[in-house]
Amino acid sequence: MGRIAFALLALTLVFAAPARSQPAVVEAVQYPAWLERGGNAVPLSPGLALESRDRIRTGDNARVRLRLAEGSAVKLGEKAQFVIERAEDRGIFTAALSVVAGAFRFTTDALSKKQGRNVAVKVKNVTVGIRGTDLWGKSTAERDWVVLLEGRIEVGSEGNAPVTLDTPLDLYQKPRDSAPEKTRADAKMVEEWAAETEMSRDGAGARPGGRWRTVAAVKRNRDDARALVRTLRAAGYPAEIVAKPAFFIIQVSGLEGEAQARALMSAIRALPGVELPTVHEGSP
Repeated sequence: MGRIAFALLALTLVFAAPARSQPAVVEAVQYPAWLERGGNAVPLSPGLALESRDRIRTGDNARVRLRLAEGSAVKLGEKAQFVIERAEDRGIFTAALSVVAGAFRFTTDALSKKQGRNVAVKVKNVTVGIRGTDLWGKSTAERDWVVLLEGRIEVGSEGNAPVTLDTPLDLYQKPRDSAPEKTRADAKMVEEWAAETEMSRDGAGARPGGRWRTVAAVKRNRDDARALVRTLRAAGYPAEIVAKPAFFIIQVSGLEGEAQARALMSAIRALPGVELPTVHEGSP
């Protein structure tokens, strides 16, 4: 095994540590997206186990769905930055999550509501205390805000007393240069906001068990194949090499369906080294 191939394998093993002792696992990704850990960045992919201090970044038209260890779901929209500051489970799942930029949704389903939790989500300058609920929020250049969809949360910001949101569509927002306010959100507007964190039909979505793949190119030279893999991975796509006797296939696998594979094909077409990308179902 070559040194580059060995390094890629080692890095993959590091980032794919068993989820059992991890605070969260990646359930689905709409590329491009990255995981930053220990000063290194790799493409985010479904099935990866996350650790405390991990940072997730998403690109244009990207989405990510995470499952926390106690069962709650976290969804991220495009151009988001999300950090698991800390997380541990000692009978009660305790976590501090940070939304540095972009949109997110935190949802506790019926089964996971039985699990004890103490989760704090910081949306840049706004902090939300969660014990079991459904909410949506976003951080932009102009403001930070959260809207309650179900349950009850405590929301506050630095220098301001916390307030309670206990009615669906209650909204708390903190503009950059003015005081926070509690108000009401419009139901139709919230529906539009919620779509920002859902997997889109025109996105390059992948999940565990996805059978479709996008072939970026077929190279005769191993060095050319490795160079293209590096280019794709730097761009947020978890490319791999499938070696054949006389050539090398460079592909991204695990895509949910043909539409998602074609979306990825369109997204990578202009990257250096990509040659007439194609989509396929099943293994090469």
